[in-house]
Amino acid sequence: MPWRQRLILPAKTNKYPFHMKKLLTGIVLFHSLLSYAQKDDKTIVLSEITEKVKRYYIDKEAYKKVDSSFQSDLKKEVFNKLNKSDFAALLANKLRSDIKDYHFSFRYLENYSPEKVVDEKEKEKLHDFHNSLENFGFESVQRLEGNIGYINYKGFASPKSSANTLAAAMNFVANTNALIIDLRENQGGDNDMLLLFCSYFFDKKTDLYTTYFRHEDKTVVNSTQSGVLGAKYLHKKIYILTSKSTFSAAEALAYFLQQHKLAEVIGEKTPGAANPVDHFVIQNQYLLLVPTGKVSSLINQKNWEHVGISPDREVKAKDALKAAHITI
Repeated sequence: MPWRQRLILPAKTNKYPFHMKKLLTGIVLFHSLLSYAQKDDKTIVLSEITEKVKRYYIDKEAYKKVDSSFQSDLKKEVFNKLNKSDFAALLANKLRSDIKDYHFSFRYLENYSPEKVVDEKEKEKLHDFHNSLENFGFESVQRLEGNIGYINYKGFASPKSSANTLAAAMNFVANTNALIIDLRENQGGDNDMLLLFCSYFFDKKTDLYTTYFRHEDKTVVNSTQSGVLGAKYLHKKIYILTSKSTFSAAEALAYFLQQHKLAEVIGEKTPGAANPVDHFVIQNQYLLLVPTGKVSSLINQKNWEHVGISPDREVKAKDALKAAHITI
């Protein structure tokens, strides 16, 4: 699930981005419709969703809310006349509203067929190809009046494929006096790309946060890199533009640079989605995204889940670039 509608994300679980709202390629969009016999039993689908939430979601008690809500709706026959697409859309909204986690997603895989799913290497090639058509999320890189660097960044692709593009962008702005990073249309992406981007603003390797996975009872430390391909951007003013659409990994970039006093955030308060996700195919017909990890900053042991990123200077999103440029 890309950050925008055509961006495709990596397939491996440990590479998962914070936000995966529209994962299509590698799981869906293969040519054959599901043609073999498939028991269309909504009760089974609801049961499987509840089981996945119970086993994988970061809050071990949250599944009880889901189960109670589902059972109530079954008794009221809420789902009876819904087609598969509308059924999935309703469940997605229910998961988000019942559990209060924006990273939950559930969608009908209209063109999915297990026989057509390719191996990991082929998926990666396919993801990279589609991401390359979007320039790996880098919409534009400019030098504005006053020798101000500007990067309009719309999504975090895998660093394996996009590291060179990031390096080129950072090299382009290396000699500017200040930098504006525009995340107003960025809805997240790959966690490793987040860490790589952050690495350009820290002079040495820095531990930023931990991620705890309840289903594995495992905690991972997430750190910047000491070395990068391009020119680091150190000891200069950095401004990050946000909007109500800035989501997930994009929020993380703003959060950690703001927290380490490396950047000033200008724009609108963000939605607040911090939990990394995993995906599950349900009954060979639906795709379920479940937040499986909890991020904790190593500065204060907190994150931006539910609360969002509060700008240092709050202005309407459409006015954020002008506000930043005037400030500089």
